[in-house]
Amino acid sequence: MNEVERLVEDAVAWLNQDPDPETHHELHMLLRRVGANDTDAVADLRSRFGSRLAFGTAGLRGEIAAGPNRMNRVLVGQAAAGLAAFLLERAHPGTTPSVVIGYDGRTKSQVFARDTSEIMAGAGVRAVLLPRLLPTPLVAFAVRELGVSAGVMVTASHNPPRDNGYKVYLGDDDQGSQIVPPADGEIAAQIDRVAATQSVLELPRSNDYELADESLVERYVEATAAVAGGRAERAPLSVVYTAMHGVGWETFARVLDAAGFPRPALVEPQIAPDAAFPTVAFPNPEEPGALDLSFARAREVGADLVVANDPDADRLAIAVPDPSSTGGYRALTGNEVGMLLGWRAAEAAAAGDAANPDAPALACSIVSSPALGAVARAHGLRFAETLTGFKWVSRTPGLVFGYEEALGYLVNPGTVRDKDGISAAIALLDLATQLAATGRTIADRLDEFSARFGHYGSAQISLRVTELSQIERVMQRLRADPPSNIGGLPVTRIDDLAQGGGDGVPPSDVLRLHLDGARVMVRPSGTEPKLKIYLDAWSDTGSVPERRDAVVELLQRLEGGMRDHIS
Repeated sequence: MNEVERLVEDAVAWLNQDPDPETHHELHMLLRRVGANDTDAVADLRSRFGSRLAFGTAGLRGEIAAGPNRMNRVLVGQAAAGLAAFLLERAHPGTTPSVVIGYDGRTKSQVFARDTSEIMAGAGVRAVLLPRLLPTPLVAFAVRELGVSAGVMVTASHNPPRDNGYKVYLGDDDQGSQIVPPADGEIAAQIDRVAATQSVLELPRSNDYELADESLVERYVEATAAVAGGRAERAPLSVVYTAMHGVGWETFARVLDAAGFPRPALVEPQIAPDAAFPTVAFPNPEEPGALDLSFARAREVGADLVVANDPDADRLAIAVPDPSSTGGYRALTGNEVGMLLGWRAAEAAAAGDAANPDAPALACSIVSSPALGAVARAHGLRFAETLTGFKWVSRTPGLVFGYEEALGYLVNPGTVRDKDGISAAIALLDLATQLAATGRTIADRLDEFSARFGHYGSAQISLRVTELSQIERVMQRLRADPPSNIGGLPVTRIDDLAQGGGDGVPPSDVLRLHLDGARVMVRPSGTEPKLKIYLDAWSDTGSVPERRDAVVELLQRLEGGMRDHIS
């Protein structure tokens, strides 16, 4: 039997257990084209059945289509059954494991969530389905609030419109954080076992699952509104908000009301959930053009602030007026927002013994700006750097604030152990309105940060490749022959995190290069065929404008030098 015959055999077996009429028909038509020796169809079949979507610490994520290397009801059924087996195996004798399941507004999210609920209940796991489409932070909140064993969120966050995904949280000792090794591998093994031994159509199902009460959402709203505190004087601001065609607005509006903030002006074409994402090519606030409608609305109303959530509302983007920018507004970087929210958290935290591993801590991923460390040192707080991903940031002992540069912020770790774009927006609004009460703006606060802690700037280089082996070759070359200088700046030390990053950071395929007043991080992307390079520079010499200019020059030199080294 040749390769194509094996692929066809696998596809027919998949077809025979697919309960979804759409993907069933799609695969049936593909097999007809393969039978007619259509070379494009053969390549498509190989892409779908030549490998399988890997279940890792980010769960599952991929394009909706038939086959094991796509997101569909067969794959989700196998994942649900595998996760159920994992939960049953680790449950204490005589106890029933439990899971809460949520979903956003993407294509088939509700279908995948209902399949998961029925399969979990059929396996003997207590399943609680959230009452309607809701933001991802509601699931992270519900895991702790309901005291369940695990949580599942059906979402692809800010991925392209045709994608969907499956994110898993663990309760009990994990306190509602995302899964990390070895749990991810153990769940993956159970999923593979189900896929190899059972048809999805044969999995026991039950409608005996619970529907969460609306009071659960009300408790999230109350806890998140409390982030604003309400202790200091506020001045009103003109604010524009977009949900980026996602599920953030309904919940965010309720939190605004509870916290005493006025409703913002809305980017109406993007405010309701829409799985087609008709106004954005890529529903990620970081992408060029994604905030164009928000900026247009901001110009209409003369907004002081633009607030944007991504489609599942676990990320936050902020923009401020800037006459020098095209469109009159400038989106802040994730590092800039992280600095501001970290400073806010540090001022509210009680200083402790920074050498105590349980003392109050600020944390960020290793590729985020070192600026947060400067804030921690100035306030007598512990500072921790973790591997990328909130599954690591959220597990920092004593955490009072954590972030990663990709627009993710954790401002209320006592409530949600994951990034939360709604609570972060409330914290930012609280800061902005307090500043406005004294005649200052977010831009002024950034200048104050630069004056007190030094000016920090960051930039990125993304090298997209057609073959992953290209990334491996670049990493090998950098390790074998590391640069002694970058853009004329001497490299003072190189940390190879493949051996571990110290302070409990697990081994990772990352190189960290230290320079005078700068740092370069090089790592393969965990989700795309890219090599990602993070550039950071800082200066505490001279006036704020002089510090800013010095950092701009450093970043330009670093970028030019690194492009030479990876070309």
